[in-house]
Amino acid sequence: MTTRLLLLSNGHGEDLIAMRIIEALQLQARELGISELEISVLALVGEGKSFGKLNNVQCLGPLQRLPSGGFSNQSFWALLKDLWAGLGPLSLAQIRSIRRWCKQGDGAVLAVGDLLPLILAWGSGRSYGFIGTPKSDYTWSSGPGRNPLADAYHRLKGSEWDPWEWALMARPNCRLVVCRDPLTARGLRRHGVAALAPGNPMLDGFEIQPVPLALSEMQRVLLLPGSRCPEALENLKRLLISLAQPVAPTSRVLLLACGATPAAAELEPLFAALGYHSTVIPLGSKAQGAWQGPAGLLLLGTRLFPTWAPWAQVGVACAGTATEQLVGIGCAVLSLAGPGPQFTLGFAKRQSRLLGGAVRVCRKGPELQRALELLLKSPALQLELGRIGRQRMGPPGGSAAIATLIKEQLLTNCDVQISNRNANDPALKTPECI
Repeated sequence: MTTRLLLLSNGHGEDLIAMRIIEALQLQARELGISELEISVLALVGEGKSFGKLNNVQCLGPLQRLPSGGFSNQSFWALLKDLWAGLGPLSLAQIRSIRRWCKQGDGAVLAVGDLLPLILAWGSGRSYGFIGTPKSDYTWSSGPGRNPLADAYHRLKGSEWDPWEWALMARPNCRLVVCRDPLTARGLRRHGVAALAPGNPMLDGFEIQPVPLALSEMQRVLLLPGSRCPEALENLKRLLISLAQPVAPTSRVLLLACGATPAAAELEPLFAALGYHSTVIPLGSKAQGAWQGPAGLLLLGTRLFPTWAPWAQVGVACAGTATEQLVGIGCAVLSLAGPGPQFTLGFAKRQSRLLGGAVRVCRKGPELQRALELLLKSPALQLELGRIGRQRMGPPGGSAAIATLIKEQLLTNCDVQISNRNANDPALKTPECI
């Protein structure tokens, strides 16, 4: 009998987590000699390109990149832009896609993200699990940059999650709830949610390799401008201008780690406009391109983040998930807030607080330059911020642990058990699909 699983993911970081879990599930299935595992994925935000690298995974549609990049909750204007670009019809089409999947046979649904995929998983009428990625009780219980009003609201609830969210997590057919850290799981358990925190999938998949000889004597700064264009291009421009002031040392290398976007064709005109010229790629760096310019030697590494992150001494970021990953492996990070829609000053402050100050927020370019010089000259401060980051993000190995929980609690006889329970209790009956 084929076991079917549908994953719902609503963001770039959520796609990464879902991908790691799928890889772990498939590996465990192969080790046990199980071939009847059928996995489908619906990326609710963006184009879901991360899943294209996986084998034997069906990607459902429709897929569409929205102006906010999935951050329509950051501002009213971002929401209006998404609505104008077709958010309403897109959401209805995605609901129809889930309905079609439900009609094709038994199976379970795993939501990765926040309220939207959780609602869709509940509305499917199937047994479901939830991996809550964006919220942590660290954001209101400790850390720099307090917000008295928001802190009081969360303290009153006893959780970063809201009552309507934990109500869906506590439903009888929600068979698995995973949080990002034990503190958040403990808060949800006080509200009757059997929440677990088995580890952080974001810290899996890094390649620990020695720093190439050509880069070993240089100051190594990892640049993370984000993955959503055109915001990422504007972020990168601001970072490069800031790092060039007043004069960058010639012994500094900037490791520009990008995903599928921004592409090299979009970056090269920006480099030329800022005074960078092509140069020889350092041996062993694995870079796809090298430029020399006002901020030092700039290397471009598309999809090289897992390799380059362990080489970095300091990170300079305007990103969400990648920043948390970098901090989680023990690298101190500086962030430079921008106009958004994703990486705004408010987002940067919340991120810094979540990570216990392991990310230091800079408002202007000169402040970023001073903070970078201080960090590069202070290995002890780097180690201390790295220690805080590792503590906040937790250990690696979460993908395999969560995959085991999915098999044991979500996929094992889930449809039979849920259907029997619903048949015996009319109050628990739910429609077959949305």
